[in-house]
Amino acid sequence: MKYLYQQLLAFAGLILLILLTLGLSFTQFTRKTLEDNNYKELFGYARSVEKTNLSFSSQYDWMTEDAAFQNAISVTEVSLNQQGVTFVFIDKDQNVQYPQKAGKVNKHLVSDAQWKALKAGQQQKETSTKNVMGQNQTTSYAMVPFFSNDSFYGVLLVSQPAMNVENSVNSIVTDLFKAFIIASIIAIIVSYLFATRQVKRINRMRSATKEVATGNFDVVVPNRNRDEFDDLANDFNRMTISLKESQDEIERQEERRKQFMADASHEMRTPLTTINGLLEGLQYNAIPENQKAKAISLMQNETSRLIRLVNENLDYEKIRTNQISIILQKFNATEAVSTLLTQLQAKAEASGDQLVLNTNDAIDVYADYDRFVQVLVNLIQNAIQFTQNGTINVSIQKEAAATAIEISDNGIGMSEEQVKNIWDRYYKADPSRKNTKYGESGLGLSIVQELVRLHRGTIEVTSELEKGTTFKVTFPDEVKEDVKEEA
Repeated sequence: MKYLYQQLLAFAGLILLILLTLGLSFTQFTRKTLEDNNYKELFGYARSVEKTNLSFSSQYDWMTEDAAFQNAISVTEVSLNQQGVTFVFIDKDQNVQYPQKAGKVNKHLVSDAQWKALKAGQQQKETSTKNVMGQNQTTSYAMVPFFSNDSFYGVLLVSQPAMNVENSVNSIVTDLFKAFIIASIIAIIVSYLFATRQVKRINRMRSATKEVATGNFDVVVPNRNRDEFDDLANDFNRMTISLKESQDEIERQEERRKQFMADASHEMRTPLTTINGLLEGLQYNAIPENQKAKAISLMQNETSRLIRLVNENLDYEKIRTNQISIILQKFNATEAVSTLLTQLQAKAEASGDQLVLNTNDAIDVYADYDRFVQVLVNLIQNAIQFTQNGTINVSIQKEAAATAIEISDNGIGMSEEQVKNIWDRYYKADPSRKNTKYGESGLGLSIVQELVRLHRGTIEVTSELEKGTTFKVTFPDEVKEDVKEEA
């Protein structure tokens, strides 16, 4: 069943149920109220008889008590004849005295229990249905006890057909039924309009979902922040924004992957072509004897270049998929960095750079030694790559519960956009340097970031074009949980 009809039935059914419940409750309440008012009138008529009887007794003292009472009943009954009110007086012996010659009282009219209560001075009331000329007629009875000189004198029954109550109730029921029909029509119309509005909002969401399914992430669902539908629209809009960002990132990574594959193919083709040419020259003795040692050295360099390219890709994948282990230990960071700078001195001199360690004091660091060295090698080689005839400063300092290492250069620097992207895989701040022997893959900083993350450390970079770049790596002194991560 369509949601529109479900909503329509739900709203209309609920409204109709409420109206029906209220109608029945109101009818019953009205009936009871009318019956109570009717009994009050009947009891009032009995009091009128009593007042008339007192009046007759005082004015006509020659009348007997019974005669005065019956005359009072007769006079009152005549005045109420148009309302269908009748009186029956039963004496203490349960004989009907008025109307005269009516005989013994009918037990169905006054039960033994009621008679006992009446003798005790308690008024009684009853509504009964009897057959009158082939039709059922409902009559209301009010039974009032009378006493003379503190002794039980008899019971006056005041009766009236309950047609006035039934007619009033029937009239109210008729009016309620008309109101029920009108309210039902209005309820259906209002329910339809409300359900249509809700379905329209759902269909709008469906249309937006179809747009997203076709790859359009620019769709926006209107949101007024009023109800759960608007909350859903807000979540949907956030989802489309996230999907769009993910799609843009995927496209950007795909472009970098294609660029990397092209670069890697070129980088591999060049050394492989060189190695193959030298091997053919050696095979056919085309290389002079005095040039063979140089040829072999060249082949070794090209082979090392290929190995670095492959290893960087393997390292990144292992780190990214948590296939390496980090074994933390405390060691002298100053000594480790000093040794590392000595090893990289030749590469720095080849670019006309000078490596300077600004820290002489022994400062301990809590890290995996091999990965610590790998991080600093990547950062220092990166500084050498983008600095010509400059100075690269390395400093180590102790911070609160951590060891911080800064690598600063005065090279070409980076723009804000480049700084945002340097951690991305395959990204190169200066594509013109992609063929240098220190920047083959564009994976170095991605590897650094992942290794620092495994140490639960942080890495920050500040840079300015044509003024240089500073990397700051922080290694915490203690790690509360085991950081050994394995696949």
